[in-house]
Amino acid sequence: MPEQFVQFEVQGQRVYGMLHLPDGTSDTGKKVPAVAMCHGFTGNRIEAHRLFVKAARHFVQHGIAVLRFDFRGSGESEGDFEQVTVSGEIADALAALQFLRQQPHVDAERLGLIGLSLGGCVAACAAAQDGRVKALVLWAAVGDLKELFISRWGEPIRQQIETQGYWDMGGWKISKAFYEDAQQVEPLREILRYDGATLIVHGTNDTSVPVDHAHRYHTAVRGTKRLHLIDGADHTFARSDWETELFAVTLDWLKTHL
Repeated sequence: MPEQFVQFEVQGQRVYGMLHLPDGTSDTGKKVPAVAMCHGFTGNRIEAHRLFVKAARHFVQHGIAVLRFDFRGSGESEGDFEQVTVSGEIADALAALQFLRQQPHVDAERLGLIGLSLGGCVAACAAAQDGRVKALVLWAAVGDLKELFISRWGEPIRQQIETQGYWDMGGWKISKAFYEDAQQVEPLREILRYDGATLIVHGTNDTSVPVDHAHRYHTAVRGTKRLHLIDGADHTFARSDWETELFAVTLDWLKTHL
């Protein structure tokens, strides 16, 4: 299973990632379906307990190419986290799809997006804006940014952002630009424009993003859709049996719709 460090550019900054290709792809000349994976807030292309690495290696064994990448300002990609906005991450996801379309062994007509947590919000918006994504998979996806990132932060944090231009969240500088941009991004409205196939997976014991967000996504999606709840699972599906279930249901969805 060839794994290649790759890079592409977004607005003058380099985005770094790992491209996984199925065995024999370059020898046979066969074009394969592919998915890009969008990590969560303060995450990276590896993700908690190597979730994205394990998922990518599982999917590629079944003939699906995978691109894991770091959003600008996260992981190894260029940019500072203080410059991160949700809109900027959507631009990165759209560029990742374009990068995949340019790969000689990828079928440009069979592309998908997977997003975890805030990356799910990003993936939903990018899929709607791109218009050519065949399969969308939302893992513990944020559906309401105002509720999760604005209301939970509260007035003291808002005042700190207004006063010094950022909020220091354990060493992560959350900028005023992020705060203001987040109020303008509405994934549940964006996804109304998406007509591909959407799988929504959420843990019933997710304390970071309430499972209600999954139900709201399921209600909003107009096309082919499925809601799958993993009993007892937390926000990052951090147990081997939860991982196994997550990968199995996702792989089935991708094989069916790509």
